[in-house]
Parts: sequence; C-alpha cells; structure tokens
Amino acid sequence: PVSAAHLLRLHERFDFLDKDGRGHLRPEDFEEIRELTENPIGGRIIAAFFPPEKERLDFPSFVRILAHFRPIGKNRSRDRAQPEQANSRTGKLKFAFELYDQDRDGKISREELLQVLRAMLGLQVTEEQLRSIAERAVQEADIDGDGAISFDEFKKVKKKEPQGLKPAEKTNFCHVWFLRSHWRKWTWSTR
Repeated sequence: PVSAAHLLRLHERFDFLDKDGRGHLRPEDFEEIRELTENPIGGRIIAAFFPPEKERLDFPSFVRILAHFRPIGKNRSRDRAQPEQANSRTGKLKFAFELYDQDRDGKISREELLQVLRAMLGLQVTEEQLRSIAERAVQEADIDGDGAISFDEFKKVKKKEPQGLKPAEKTNFCHVWFLRSHWRKWTWSTR
C-alpha cells in the first residue's frame, strides 16, 4: 500500500506537471522532466503512460504507472488470489518488455529491438554492428525459434543477469542490461 505522505508527494509532482491545472496530463507535459528528455528512449517511457488512443492521464492512472518504479517490497508474501502488483518483479519486467514491444503483439521483433539499439547506441556503432547485435540477442533469447522474443523468453534472459547488481539496476533497468549484455558479447566476439 502507498502511504498518505507518498500519495501527497505524487500529487505534488502531478500538479507540477499539470501547469494549466486541467486535472490531467498530456504527453507534452512530461517534457518538463529533464531525465526523460535526455533519455534516448524517453519517448517510449512517456508513451507507456498513455495507452493507445488515450491522450490524457488522470491522477489515479499516473499513480498506477509510477507503481512500476517503486522498489520491490522484501519479505512480502503474495496472496495468489490478488492480482500481481505493478512493482513486483514480473510487473517491472512486463513494463520493460512493453518498452520494446511497440506494436503490442506480445513479441519483441528484430526490428523493434533494432529501434531501441539505434536510440541507445546511436552513432557509436555502425548500422551493420547494430543489426548484428540485434540478431545475436534474438538468437540467444528465442527459445521457440519463431524469430522474436516473447515475454517468457525475455524473463529467462533476465534471470541470466550478472550477480552483484543493486535491486534498482536489476529490475528498473533490466532493458538497459539486456542491451548492454548483448553489446558486450558482440564487442568481445569481434575483437
């Protein structure tokens, strides 16, 4: 559960972004957040707040989306009859997965992965290198051989992450790890 003090802080942030006092946010309101505008996939993160065909975000929806970024509670037993919490390991992974799966078909295609690689690595590598990284990532993660990465396959790749990462690094930024691990593998194999 979210404390009253935490809800108050979230409402203050919501009000800060809602400069016109409309009672809802639009995608352009998120441009006030420097960390998002500087993030190569900031546009995708902003889009995650707005389901298809929805251009307004009310306060309850704002809180539900931000729940993905809350730390995972330790020593909490989950009641299986209750829905999975947004800040659970699975909820966080699903959120990260959806940053890749732009067409919402339940799979990360090579092209979707390539789009994220282009945004994150940009001019640091050639197009050929980007394609090679995407190809290798799909080959390594694609267990069922359909040429794309399903959510279950994405979760299995996540389990292979290096030890010693902080919890925030493990969960909130698993998509960054996914890309970096395949970038490292590609650069090591081409030296």
